[in-house]
Amino acid sequence: MPEGPSILILKEAVQQFKGKKVIKASCNNKTLDANILKGQTITDFKSWGKHFLICFPKFTVRIHMMMFGSYRINQHTEKPPRLNLQFEDGELNFYAVLLHLIEEPLNKVYDWQADIMSDKWDSKKAVKKMKAIPELLACDALMDQQIFSGVGNIIKNEVLFRIKVHPESVVSAMPPKKVKEMINEAIKYSYEFLEQRNAGTLNKHWKAYNQKICPRNHIPFRKENTGRSHRTSFYCEECMVKYE
Repeated sequence: MPEGPSILILKEAVQQFKGKKVIKASCNNKTLDANILKGQTITDFKSWGKHFLICFPKFTVRIHMMMFGSYRINQHTEKPPRLNLQFEDGELNFYAVLLHLIEEPLNKVYDWQADIMSDKWDSKKAVKKMKAIPELLACDALMDQQIFSGVGNIIKNEVLFRIKVHPESVVSAMPPKKVKEMINEAIKYSYEFLEQRNAGTLNKHWKAYNQKICPRNHIPFRKENTGRSHRTSFYCEECMVKYE
């Protein structure tokens, strides 16, 4: 599943179509009436965490990549795209994505201060949200898109390993300095993720995600589905403290 940094890469890659008019559109599963897109001009591209937003004058198309979503710019595969947008000088194709039409103003739909890579990110607001859920686990806090929008399973695993916190730690039991460290590391690693993803070296830098041996203690990682999301966590029982 693409995480926030990958959506920023997509947003940068499609800037050539900003201000361009859609001359033809199609949706292969009818979740979106593609006819409303024809003749419309793209006013902007935005992102909120894992959501990619194509903005038109009176509405926005939200694209969620889910687990297996992909896209092609000025190219297409043999498989029919979920969404196809054609312009005078190019095309955009999205595959295996979830589509949703947003007719409300985006500022009413999204909390931009929750986006981990937004310049409007608010750490104090994240702490307040976590405090409102007393039994919240560290793994669930990081994966909660209303708290850390854009963080996915890779970022979660790498952050918790870096700060030496067990994924099933209760956030309210963590020292305030550790909570702050978790927030700061989530921001720091998200930008490292972006840089490494652009360079094509992302998986070469993983310390915990999809790894078998802890690089600090040289013992096997535990691999378990943790938290309410039951997403895979890789953790070292020796160096990652469980606060409870």
